[in-house]
Amino acid sequence: MVRPYAVKGRKLKRRRVEEPSPTEEEMVEDVSDEGERETGVEVEEDERRAEEALDKTPVLPITGPVDRAKRPGVIFVLEKACLEVGKVGKNFQILNSDDHTNYLKKQNRNPADYRPDIIHQALLAIFDSPLAKAGRLQAIYVKTEKGVLFEIKPHVRIPRTFKRFCGLMSQLLQKLSITAVGKREKLLNVIKNPVTRHLPVNSKKIGLSYSSDKLVNLSNYVATASDDAPLVFVVGAMAHGAISKEYIDDFVSSH
Repeated sequence: MVRPYAVKGRKLKRRRVEEPSPTEEEMVEDVSDEGERETGVEVEEDERRAEEALDKTPVLPITGPVDRAKRPGVIFVLEKACLEVGKVGKNFQILNSDDHTNYLKKQNRNPADYRPDIIHQALLAIFDSPLAKAGRLQAIYVKTEKGVLFEIKPHVRIPRTFKRFCGLMSQLLQKLSITAVGKREKLLNVIKNPVTRHLPVNSKKIGLSYSSDKLVNLSNYVATASDDAPLVFVVGAMAHGAISKEYIDDFVSSH
């Protein structure tokens, strides 16, 4: 009787599945701490920061229905954002009151003034709004407490976690721009002051603040605005203080 030859099992080669190249929006979200995964602790920390930041941010006119065909584009200017880079140890980081309390106290600074979480939550609210999804978001400008002005393109996806957002802002303030992978388009870019040189000539500039004596229903106020003039909403992104009234046409408080 002839014994059959043993047949050794063949190792099947796995086909390599090529992942699609990242889009412009995905690139911005992954530009800092690319391999980082969110943990339960980080999510809870971001939720806590979000609640505190929203308490400091004026109501934004972004919750109502929009009509792309009839309404012009909308521009946001976020003033006095607390985005300051400091060298902590060997690394440059965006300073904040939770992570750098001792560092700030050693330099005789008030940690309560360092709240980059406020600008983070304001940007998330704008980019998540029906206004942005309807394509009516025309431009976003951010001016820091130190006077640095930068532009964010309307199609950028802002990092949702606070740590990754700070990493992105630190890179922007050091390199002065963030460019899309494989393209020359600058998604975030430091630009020249003042912000008025970048606004449409016929735009109506509306300042939002709790300190204004003019109390309005924001939905009705926006609905009565002229369709011929783009609206520019100027919002404070700081924990304390007020925005400048130099270039604002109307200064209101919403209820």
